[in-house]
Amino acid sequence: MAHEVETMAYAGQVPWHGLGNKVEGDLTPQEMLVKAGLDWTVSKRPFYYANKPNTWDLNDPRGEASLLKADNHYAIVRDTDQRVLSHCGEGFVPFQNHETMSFFKKFTDAGNMSMDTAGSLSDGERVWGLAKIKKGFTLAGGDEIEGYLLMANSHKVGTAMTVMFTPIRVVCNNTITLALNSEGMTGKFRILHLQMLDQDIMKSAEEALGISGQQMEQFKEQSEFLANTRATPDAVDNFIAEMLQPKLLIERAKRDSKLLVPLHDEFSKSSLAIRDAIDLSPGATMQSAKGTWWGVLNGVTYVMDHQKKAKSSDHALTSAWFGNGAMTKRKALTKVLEYAKVS
Repeated sequence: MAHEVETMAYAGQVPWHGLGNKVEGDLTPQEMLVKAGLDWTVSKRPFYYANKPNTWDLNDPRGEASLLKADNHYAIVRDTDQRVLSHCGEGFVPFQNHETMSFFKKFTDAGNMSMDTAGSLSDGERVWGLAKIKKGFTLAGGDEIEGYLLMANSHKVGTAMTVMFTPIRVVCNNTITLALNSEGMTGKFRILHLQMLDQDIMKSAEEALGISGQQMEQFKEQSEFLANTRATPDAVDNFIAEMLQPKLLIERAKRDSKLLVPLHDEFSKSSLAIRDAIDLSPGATMQSAKGTWWGVLNGVTYVMDHQKKAKSSDHALTSAWFGNGAMTKRKALTKVLEYAKVS
């Protein structure tokens, strides 16, 4: 089915999205690639068009002699089944699955990470791998946070290969998207499809991320600060209003009065969902979360990861890591840090 998770495998506990086939053992990146059904290659092939359409030649019944190569028009084709994954121009350089998964090798070989999950989305257009960082941390009351490194590569033009750090709260399987740090950077690194992947590019990605050390330590400090800062009901009301931006909804309703009722209903439902998640989602009553800005953050995150309706599991994963869900969670972390600093 189009726009569904195509193949996936996971090691250890069932992942937060609940998808994939369980595999045993501590797998290398290449072993995980095979188990996840990603051991295929792509090729960049030129487009051809008919020079003499609607004609038939007895000596050339298939019309091959009249085919002409189209300038700057190519297809990215999966070699195993000849599926066209994308169309591109001359400058697009495809990255093979085994190349992108090799990003994890240095860290798994050193024992700093272990392969957790891998799979493909959108009928093979996007391929990803997730490695668990061995060192996590625990907040008050036993609230465990684990760090992961996510690599995602797209065989579709216009989407870069992305490597990013993503923390996951164990009790509720919330994936938290990092806010901008003081240098204006997140735990993310992008590699454009403009040149072949080589060791220098991969090394620069490793250095830019800071991987398990700086990113995990920074997020630990933020989490502890939020877990130790009380959130008053009035402040939470203001936070939810900022997140849902009712002023923008009102402006839209002014332009079209027919939108007033549905937009009001949308705001009310979203507001109620966040409030319920803050109070009732898994882990909401833990010492670190109850009445704190950490609990407020995880209320928003829980809604985006587990309650927000999506067309398919494919769309849900894509949104949580790369799309609207990720942007909302990044905004939520930025906002709760702002509110906590003045509480």
